[in-house]
Amino acid sequence: MIKKTLSPFLFLLLLSCSSSNTTEIEPNKKARWITEAFNTIAAGDYPQVKAVSWWHENFTGTYLRVDSSPQSIEAYRDAIASPVFISETMIENEKLIAPSENKVYHAAYPDFGGTEDIVTDERIYYFEDLVQKELAWAYFSNNWIDEIVFPTQAVNTILSTGKIPFIRLMARSNFNEDQADPVYSMQRIIDGNFDSELTQWAIDAANTNTSLLAEFGTEVNGSWFPWNGVYNGGATTTNYGDPNLPDGPERFRDAYRHIIDICRNNGTTNITWFFHVDAEGQPDEDWNKIANYYPGDNYIDWLGASVYGNHFQDDDYIEFNDKLDLIYPNLVNLTQKPIAILEFAITELE
Repeated sequence: MIKKTLSPFLFLLLLSCSSSNTTEIEPNKKARWITEAFNTIAAGDYPQVKAVSWWHENFTGTYLRVDSSPQSIEAYRDAIASPVFISETMIENEKLIAPSENKVYHAAYPDFGGTEDIVTDERIYYFEDLVQKELAWAYFSNNWIDEIVFPTQAVNTILSTGKIPFIRLMARSNFNEDQADPVYSMQRIIDGNFDSELTQWAIDAANTNTSLLAEFGTEVNGSWFPWNGVYNGGATTTNYGDPNLPDGPERFRDAYRHIIDICRNNGTTNITWFFHVDAEGQPDEDWNKIANYYPGDNYIDWLGASVYGNHFQDDDYIEFNDKLDLIYPNLVNLTQKPIAILEFAITELE
């Protein structure tokens, strides 16, 4: 879930970045979680997972950044040093494809601020220096607060660092959670209310003449975001489309298809499209299952999942693999497309 950020703990950062400190540090619980998460992926226990992307930001009351303690940053550096995790991407016909066997892309959201769109090359380089490994892509939000505009400046900034831009199309006119958006309903997207803006977005994307990654409907099965089915028809089946399908997810599916169709109709073939769900999601009801939202293999290139540990210290503790097990079987049963852990992180627990 995307919330506001706190300022980083600079004194811990200085400790974690010190190359002269050779004192062995005893791992804490967050460090162990990080180690086990990367080791689980590196071991091939989830063979369809072909990318991992850390969410490097502190939401209010959380310490998710990798530099939240000396133990945490040391664990991250040690784990990501494995040759399994790579930074060089493989592109085929303008699309990102899965890396070669036994390799996994390493990426991140490198703290682009509370609005997730303050994209600078300094933040990218800082994260890479911090973890001592380069990124395959840099992940950021394209917020539709006032209007839908392609984020040319952010894309060019990321390209200047040699990374692939990963754009999250965020259909929200404000940052309020757990409620419908007053502007960007899925039905209004389907009805074409924003076609002129989306068409220009697609043209601008094509004019970058480079491969881009994108997703619409981040963590779609989570009701904290307004594109979740609960705000777009929920479990009803009689007000839209197929009477055998729940209207809320069906509207999202068709809105996503509509956006991709606009891109295709304008020659925008350089985008790799992701379908992004949360490991748990809510509400926990049958109509909200991810299969009901999926636009289909003809539209989607990769699957993506958010797999967080504790956001807060008093949350019930759960290991990374136990959390991933909540969603992985559903993903692999949905399609054989490659999977990216698009967001994962955990707060400090000790």
